Amino acid sequence: MTKTLTRAPFKADHVGSFLRPERLKQARLQKENGEITAEQLRAIEDEEIIKLVEKQKEVGLSAVTDGEFRRAWWHFDFLAGLEGVELFEAESGIQFNGVQTRAHGIKVTGKLDFGQHPFIEDYKFLDSIKGDHVAKFTIPSPNMLFFRGVIEEAVYPNKDEFFDDLIKAYQKAIQAFYDAGCRYLQLDDTSWAVFFSEKGQKQIADKGYTPEELIKIFTRAINESIANKPEDMVITMHICRGNFKSTYTASGGYDNASEYIFGQLNLDGLFLEFDDERSGGFAPLQHVNRKDLQIVLGLITSKFGELEDPERIKTRIAEASQYVDLDQLCLSPQCGFSSTEEGNLLTEEQQWDKVRHVISIANDVWK
Repeated sequence: MTKTLTRAPFKADHVGSFLRPERLKQARLQKENGEITAEQLRAIEDEEIIKLVEKQKEVGLSAVTDGEFRRAWWHFDFLAGLEGVELFEAESGIQFNGVQTRAHGIKVTGKLDFGQHPFIEDYKFLDSIKGDHVAKFTIPSPNMLFFRGVIEEAVYPNKDEFFDDLIKAYQKAIQAFYDAGCRYLQLDDTSWAVFFSEKGQKQIADKGYTPEELIKIFTRAINESIANKPEDMVITMHICRGNFKSTYTASGGYDNASEYIFGQLNLDGLFLEFDDERSGGFAPLQHVNRKDLQIVLGLITSKFGELEDPERIKTRIAEASQYVDLDQLCLSPQCGFSSTEEGNLLTEEQQWDKVRHVISIANDVWK
């Protein structure tokens, strides 16, 4: 049966990234060391992505991704491909709970634009092997360039102009993905987590904003970026608290930002982390004010291999349905399995058990 987009995001869905196979990790090292060419690496990536897509179909997913197999990072690779943005070696990495990432960063050194971006060809390859499934593609949200990027004052002394150009670049990007065949695009975003905790509030102040100012800017950046999206294109957003080697960067519930996230963003769906006590309760969902907004509950953790009690997950879905109609709810892991190429601390077999677990529970709940 041909899958249709009328149900995207799907009742059993996933965030997008998968653990990199050992062969792919080795090939990337060989490319770094000059032992193989870029073309040889891409051929290996193609082969591994074909295998991954077949596996996603086999386990029963409706949407298939390329696992982000061509990327080192979930966000930097895309952002560095925008005109006016460069990747650089930073003094230190991003600090997670007890561990730090590699010391890379991005900086805005010229006027922003979307031109010949390699991710368009990456999408086209995924599209060519999707079969009768839906090809889902993930990119970082526009807010991530502001949140993680160094913006050179000489280029953008005025932040309003920065966001104006950023929004135009994203509008072009969304149209380019659509023209390449993409009908299911996901924006990944960790920046919203600054509103969830005291630590985040300090980060907001350090950037020279009040929470009220910044949340309006973030909302505008999302809504205006997707304002011209074609009617038959689904755009969702995944709100994350950090995911690197099974650790996190942020804690706190959605409460402080809930009226904006659930009541003012014009997205088709939201992928939300609800896998542990750091995520808070479901009460903020009371601010969902649209019947066509799909809420994907990330109740299954991608950080560890142990499977959750299915009855407990069903109970939590029932709790969420007190605030949002069950028909508007979906289920997924709380994040991808490999937001960076290092991956989370579980095996590939455990990863697929998690995906099957999501599908099995979803089949029981939404019979």
